[in-house]
Amino acid sequence: MDPSVNAMKSYRLNAARTLELVDGPVPTPGRGQVLVRVKAASLNARDTMIAAGVYPWPALPDLVQLSDGAGVVEAVGPDTGRFRVGDRVVNSFAPTWYGGPLREFGQMYGTDIDGWLAEYVVVDENALVTMPAHLSFEEAATLPCAALTGWSAVAGVGPADTVLIQGSGGVSLAALQFARTAGARVIATTSSEAKAQKLQALGASDVVNYVDTPDWGTAVRKLTDDRGVDLVVEVGGAITQSLNALALRGTVALVGSLTGPGEAVDLMDLLLRVAILRTIGVGSRSDLEEMNRVIGLHELRPVIDRVFPFDEAPAAYEHFAHGSRFGKVVISL
Repeated sequence: MDPSVNAMKSYRLNAARTLELVDGPVPTPGRGQVLVRVKAASLNARDTMIAAGVYPWPALPDLVQLSDGAGVVEAVGPDTGRFRVGDRVVNSFAPTWYGGPLREFGQMYGTDIDGWLAEYVVVDENALVTMPAHLSFEEAATLPCAALTGWSAVAGVGPADTVLIQGSGGVSLAALQFARTAGARVIATTSSEAKAQKLQALGASDVVNYVDTPDWGTAVRKLTDDRGVDLVVEVGGAITQSLNALALRGTVALVGSLTGPGEAVDLMDLLLRVAILRTIGVGSRSDLEEMNRVIGLHELRPVIDRVFPFDEAPAAYEHFAHGSRFGKVVISL
């Protein structure tokens, strides 16, 4: 690292719940830690929820925001063996979940510890993985949360399966790409013809406009000769329609409820479908490494809606919250 660089900028969420650009010293890595020069960071739904004060876990005050970032290792602390200066890295969304089943919620970026919307970050070396070599930093910054959630949601699907994805957010598009890579058929829902064309270009066999067709679950069933889909990647919370679309013994992978608390689930509907309701909690560092290997082997590229410069980070938040998006919103440093 250039010894003349001793100050950096970061965005912290202040008491008024607005992003504040602040100056501070460049942190020094301690034992087992690395200093990363951040090249890009991306937004997820949790980030706007944290800013609005509606995230299920309350955030500590004045923390650097964003949970997803990619960059270059600038310096390493003592007893650090996983990375060297110059390595291109991306962070694991859950910094203390290395592998196996999730046993407890550890500290999380943006709520308990400083996140990635900064020029430099210091993190434990075990919270990082090598980014796929063919990706840009902007693309790699989309991987920790949205891509890994999509990966976990479609885990186990194959050529005999039909998967339903909802909308055109980062999780849904990642699930589409991974399901198609596994050979599955993918049906999508969306709100416009323009987005429908983009979804088909990514590999969706059919697209249902949920604005024109409120009973889209029935429409999806018709596309499968009334059999239904094997897996629904549920991001919206309209689970009644998802169950209408689901085949017997199918699975609903519950990623989130972007529409808010949503409707009550009638357990009898689940029972009559002999369905599995499975919640998705992003994934571990081991899952991220496995996903990155597949991304590299197939040279997959995350879909980016728009890239904002660092000094326009508040505008990126506004676009994410209120703009019409197709893919990820990224902030480039």
